[in-house]
Amino acid sequence: MIFRKSTAFQKFQSNYSRRRKHYLGIFLIFFASIFIACNKHQSDEKPNILIINVDDLGWRDVGFMGSEFYHTPNIDQLARSGMVFTNAYSSASNCAPSRASMLTGLWTARHGIYTVGSSERGKAKDRKIIPTTNTTSLDSSFLIFPQILKNHGYTTCAAGKWHVSDDPLKFGFDQNIGGGPNGHPRSYYPPYKNVKLEAINGEYLTDLIASKSIEFIQNAQEPFLLYYTPYAVHTPIQGVDSLKYKYEGKPVWNQQDNISYATMIENLDRNIGEIIKALEKKECLENTIIVFTSDNGGLYGITYQAPLRDGKGSYYEGGIRVPFIISWEGKIAENSKSDALISNLDLFPSLIELAGLENYGGQLDGKSIVPLLNGNHAEFEDRPLFWHFPVYLQAYKKNNNQSRDSLFRTRPGSVIRLGDWKLHHYFEDGGLELYNLETDVSEQHNLLEQFPEKAKELYNLLDKWRKELAAPVPNQLNPEYDP
Repeated sequence: MIFRKSTAFQKFQSNYSRRRKHYLGIFLIFFASIFIACNKHQSDEKPNILIINVDDLGWRDVGFMGSEFYHTPNIDQLARSGMVFTNAYSSASNCAPSRASMLTGLWTARHGIYTVGSSERGKAKDRKIIPTTNTTSLDSSFLIFPQILKNHGYTTCAAGKWHVSDDPLKFGFDQNIGGGPNGHPRSYYPPYKNVKLEAINGEYLTDLIASKSIEFIQNAQEPFLLYYTPYAVHTPIQGVDSLKYKYEGKPVWNQQDNISYATMIENLDRNIGEIIKALEKKECLENTIIVFTSDNGGLYGITYQAPLRDGKGSYYEGGIRVPFIISWEGKIAENSKSDALISNLDLFPSLIELAGLENYGGQLDGKSIVPLLNGNHAEFEDRPLFWHFPVYLQAYKKNNNQSRDSLFRTRPGSVIRLGDWKLHHYFEDGGLELYNLETDVSEQHNLLEQFPEKAKELYNLLDKWRKELAAPVPNQLNPEYDP
């Protein structure tokens, strides 16, 4: 028997087919829109940013830069996870100016913070000229990169040393953990006196700042910026008693042998490890850019940076060359290195670009190092780096330093580095020192007489730069000077 489809059934079947195609189309469009939205969310997701700016940590005060005395396993692991910069510099050789320049992306001559406190450091009878008056607090007219990040949805926290104004909350931070105008604590043990934090269980200050930073990470809405700048390892050198046994009897390495200082570094390293664990626990480590550096060189006499000459407060290499790491899991190649000349000035434009905020139109003296992070070293053109210090800074230890003279870590002057060449210019006597850092990183052999044309080339670039910035060059004689 043959059954024929009725006309009504055929009509039903046709309508069902059309409806099925219609609903299938809606279904596909719905899930396509979800897929596109998810991909768009992922591509638009801004990275978290952790900046670790240690105080007075020298270029060779960590294992990944060669130290065999200080114990820094967590920092060394961070170095292996990203890119190490071997020719990285701070923008100044002491705390406040370096931090002000890093935050603003501007040379010191633009904001006028050249040193800590007065520019008339040392005895008046030893100062030949009257130095430029120092600015001690960053003017609110300057825009710093945390403000820009906050304006683009970042939750922001300043943890530890601030030192560029009275209050970081006035410069784009949502939270302040113990930061103020002070450059160091009076004590790392409670009561901390000039640091506005209260110990709960008698915590060492570095431990307390780290634990509060971890609380911020746990509770922060993403994306977030944590500007982690513990007061360590600045003076006072107050060791962690529970760690001292590790260094008693340990062989001296490169003149590094200060046990109390070593325990401060190891304690700092442990806290950095705990902060990274907090990122892992929150499952946001893969989307967090981590920067590790120091605000200037290590304090000569407490620690040593050989073969680099001198330390904090000096514009020889030991005062301004610093350890520097940038890590971003899955984005920056592990175990990578760069010998390009970079400065902490470069963090401002680099972080703004990495956060996807490339339309910033303000003035910047730093340069984005993103091409280096991407492995495109050929795209990063060399440029000169400058330092300007028209003030005095007395010697920390008169009988133990590698300065130009025993009385001052730095006398008024300027410095330029271009390629392998570095020129120092001193304002008191017009003195010039020319070094080739490729062959003489210790700055022991002044090549001024052998290469006068190179000295002239660098001096002209330096002088042109000072004139463009209207950088002050003091020349008025000090009536109290006693030659």
